[in-house]
Amino acid sequence: MKIKNILPLLLFLLSLSFYGQNDRIDEKREKIKAFKVSFLTTELELTSTEAEKFWPIYNTFDDKQFELRHSKMKTYLSKLNDDNINSISEKEAATLLSQIESTDKELFILKEKYMANLKKVLSAKKILKLKKSEDDLYRKLLKQYKEKASKN
Repeated sequence: MKIKNILPLLLFLLSLSFYGQNDRIDEKREKIKAFKVSFLTTELELTSTEAEKFWPIYNTFDDKQFELRHSKMKTYLSKLNDDNINSISEKEAATLLSQIESTDKELFILKEKYMANLKKVLSAKKILKLKKSEDDLYRKLLKQYKEKASKN
């Protein structure tokens, strides 16, 4: 599996670890968001006009993606531990699988709309730079998470 396919999964798993700390999830998410804004602003070298148009698009996408992944996927994952998988019926498994596929489709459609909106604001080169910068950011966050986990 390629690293670019693993990174979103790792970020998703990283964000799930925050669920054990519900009272601090918003605080941690805001810190990550602030770090992301700072990092991407530096990496993308946006003009003030680009930044003015880019950030509302990016933040809307990021919030909707977070909502989809965390509200729906959290429900699915709670049903996917080993004990539950072994005890659910085939019909329940098919329903759960259908729900996961539906959420994946919603995410895909969301990404398509996001990309179409980005193309109105940024050049193709800057969009590619955004993708690379996000991957770099996720690597940094994962590294920080691993370092913090190894200290505990």
